[in-house]
Amino acid sequence: MKWRKYPEDVLPLWVAEMDVPTPEPVAEALIGAVRRGDTGYPLGDSYAEALGEFAVRRWGWGGVVPGRAALVPDVMLGVVEMLRLVTGPGDPVVVNSPVYPPFFDFVAHMDREVVEAPLGADGRLDFGAVESAFAAMAARGRRGAYLLCNPQNPTGTVHTREELERVAGLAAEFGVRVVADEIHAPLVAAGERFTPYLSVAGAEDGLSLMSASKGWNLAGLKAAVAIAGPASAADLARMPEEVGHGPSHLGVIAHVAALREGGEWLDALLAGLDENRALLGRLLAEHLPGVAWRPGVGTYLQWLDCRGLELGDDPAGVFLERGRVAVNSGIPFGTGGAGHVRINIATSPAILTEAVERMAAAVSGAE
Repeated sequence: MKWRKYPEDVLPLWVAEMDVPTPEPVAEALIGAVRRGDTGYPLGDSYAEALGEFAVRRWGWGGVVPGRAALVPDVMLGVVEMLRLVTGPGDPVVVNSPVYPPFFDFVAHMDREVVEAPLGADGRLDFGAVESAFAAMAARGRRGAYLLCNPQNPTGTVHTREELERVAGLAAEFGVRVVADEIHAPLVAAGERFTPYLSVAGAEDGLSLMSASKGWNLAGLKAAVAIAGPASAADLARMPEEVGHGPSHLGVIAHVAALREGGEWLDALLAGLDENRALLGRLLAEHLPGVAWRPGVGTYLQWLDCRGLELGDDPAGVFLERGRVAVNSGIPFGTGGAGHVRINIATSPAILTEAVERMAAAVSGAE
């Protein structure tokens, strides 16, 4: 999708796909399955087991166990199914804007009410806003849920253990169920630490969605895992059996190979992303000093505040029209998105450099 949506003269730094080769263990696993004719329906606990092993190695967390995990087609469809388990039609779902646009679209499509609790000016959770949203839901007597993005897309914020414990405490106080989208969990910069929501004190009744799709660039190989805390296992057990028909068997094979054998590849990727993050900082300072930027240490996405460029609410349109660079408009990300763009740095240094230079030329041409 990334390289096919726009004309050939456009540099695409938008959708969450990476310009990387397929990890060799993943390629070998897929080729082997096809040669064996192993192309049927998925079955078994191999994905949950592989994810559990990865979680222990990377995060020191043993909370992914087959008895409290289930295959789902992908993270967003899993989010929908988890929200169906803990809310009803018309119930409110809190999100922290600016946030991944499908949080709005999928929640609204399933007849739930989206309630924004915007991030603070520092790009971190604003607990005053979260508490106010929770209190308002409780006052209305509705079953409420909190759709948490961890790490956060588009800001790249990695929530700390202390922040997540505070989330769990507020959720317990107001009777709110937490569903955590943790698809970017493997993608955290050197020196930073990802904390699974279900690993913190008080999160026992939470639900999480994880996948290897973002960490190893496997979005086209559909599969993800829904994970229940100890107190929400009964909720997960109520998920309709047919939901498990959606994942791809080849997707499961690929994701298992990535989790079990793709560690070196992931480490090399993270090192490259660290280098590109530093490169972006130098490029912005040289070519677009009017852009305000706080480096996002999670994901391979960066959130740029372009309001100082005076390009209006949708600078992405200027960058595309005048610079032939495709980045994501901030507007669909909700409150706090106007005047911002999301840029994908999971590409070559040469492409990233050319893209920022083109964006700078687009600003000059718009003046």
